Amino acid sequence: MNRKGVSYDVGRVMGGNWRPAFDLKIIDRELEIIKNDLHCNAVRICGLDIDRLRKASEAALKQGLEVWLSPEMWNKSQARTFNYIVNAAAAAEKLRREWPEQLVLSVGSELTLFMKGIVPGNTFMKRLRNPSLRETIKAGEHNKPLNAFLARASEGVRHVFHGQVTYASLLWEAVDWGLFDFVGVDHFRDARIKDRYVEMLKPLFAYGKPVIITEFGSSALVGFQSSGAMGSGIVDVVDHKTLFLHRIPLLGRFVRPRLNSEYVRDEAFQARELIETLSLLDAAGVDGAFVFTFVFPIYTYASDPRYDLDMASTSLVKSYADAKHGTTYPDMPWEPKESFRAVAEYYAAH
Repeated sequence: MNRKGVSYDVGRVMGGNWRPAFDLKIIDRELEIIKNDLHCNAVRICGLDIDRLRKASEAALKQGLEVWLSPEMWNKSQARTFNYIVNAAAAAEKLRREWPEQLVLSVGSELTLFMKGIVPGNTFMKRLRNPSLRETIKAGEHNKPLNAFLARASEGVRHVFHGQVTYASLLWEAVDWGLFDFVGVDHFRDARIKDRYVEMLKPLFAYGKPVIITEFGSSALVGFQSSGAMGSGIVDVVDHKTLFLHRIPLLGRFVRPRLNSEYVRDEAFQARELIETLSLLDAAGVDGAFVFTFVFPIYTYASDPRYDLDMASTSLVKSYADAKHGTTYPDMPWEPKESFRAVAEYYAAH
């Protein structure tokens, strides 16, 4: 693979900010670790706030990393999403002028589900759980409005951004890839498709453009090991009421976020799963892949499995609560998991 990458969240927002604190010193240090220790040559920087995206991207570019800048506004109308993407593209162009060969811009990710107006439902979860969703997708009814939006977004972005552009799709979104410079797809090795995981990618190579796996990953949770980023490994096992209450000022100190039952942690499985997937993707001829994700600060690790939210996370490092720091990197509020070391060894050798 030409692009050995990892996703890096600087503040995706749904049900709260997934990275509440933005400390540029930590950002810069983590990006240094991503390049030098994880042996990545590319990083997909995701988030909502354009200023955060710009600062993190600049830090990554200075490290010599190729940046796949992925501004993501979720659960908004097509009009608001379009204006946001164009504004982000204008900010990205200023960086591209200084680093013309190192910046790729994404116009969105999984918009059928994350944006209003393609399928019924005012929120992501309502769209995902809408009884008509399966039939809508099976009939391909989402593709026409999706491609209409992508065509408009691509045109709007290219007026202000003069670099390479892509989109992070769902595999069942029949995207008009003629609009873009790369074919991008979020493709998790779910247990239901494990036996045809690579086969499902083959039609994407017919476009004659580099195929990029914009997201893939696995949690370290026994029983939910291949659920995907937005599958039951993240959505269903965390008691989100406790997580919400924990964020409330003053009251939050009396509520400890927890899982909704007892689960078993299996870091070795996560590591094996990632390396098996990377090997399959490498052999299939994809141009690049981004492990989802480097760090997920709101899902913190605890030795008591009832409170070990990190089990539900697909991150390569386990985040600590209460300002605790790790031992491998004493200046960081996390510790690498087995998956970090496995991916680092794979990227270094390939």
